[in-house]
Amino acid sequence: MGVMSRRSFSRWAAAAVDLAAVAVLTALALAVPSAAAAGADVRSHQAIRLAKTVSTVRADARWPWPIAPPIVVGHPFVAPATAYTAGHRGIDLTVLPGAGVHSPADGTVTFAGVVVDRPVLTLDVGDDLLVSFEPLESVVAKGDRVARSEVIGRVADGGHCAAECVHVGVRLRGAYISPLLFFDRVPRAVLLPLQ
Repeated sequence: MGVMSRRSFSRWAAAAVDLAAVAVLTALALAVPSAAAAGADVRSHQAIRLAKTVSTVRADARWPWPIAPPIVVGHPFVAPATAYTAGHRGIDLTVLPGAGVHSPADGTVTFAGVVVDRPVLTLDVGDDLLVSFEPLESVVAKGDRVARSEVIGRVADGGHCAAECVHVGVRLRGAYISPLLFFDRVPRAVLLPLQ
C-alpha cells in the first residue's frame, strides 16, 4: 500500500468524525423520550432524520466561532443521563467581559430577554436547530433576521459564567446536542519548547 497524502488523511479523518457524530446522535435520538408519550422510544425514521440534519449541516459548512480568537473551550458539553438529570447542555467559551458575539449562521431571533438571573439570546438557524447564548447583552430583538457573522451582542454578566465566558447551547428538535458538532475545529495546539 502507498502512503496516504496529508490532504487525503485530513478528508478521511473529517469523514470519520462526521460518521461518528451521526452514530452518536442516532443512538441518543433512540434514547430520548417522545414529548407526546413519556418513555416511548423515538421511531427509527426520526433518528435517521436527526442524523441527516446533522450530517447536512456539517457537510454544507461548519459555523464560524461566535467569538474572536483565541478559542478556548473552558467547559465542554456533558450530556445528561436523562432529560431531567444534571449535565452541561452546551459549551463555555472563555472570553473577556464585553467581547462581541457573532451569529454562527443566518437565522431569526426567537428570544431575547432575561432567564432567571442572566440575559439570553436564542436564534432559529433552520434545520430544526436553535442556538442560545448566555449571558449576552443583545443588540437585536425578537423577530429580527441576522446574518452569519453579524454581531448579535456583547458578553454580559450572570449565570455560571460571571462575565468570564459565554455559554453556547444547541438544540435539535428540542434535544440538547454538542455545539462542537457544528463549529469549526478548535485551532491546533502548538507545543513550545520548555526553554
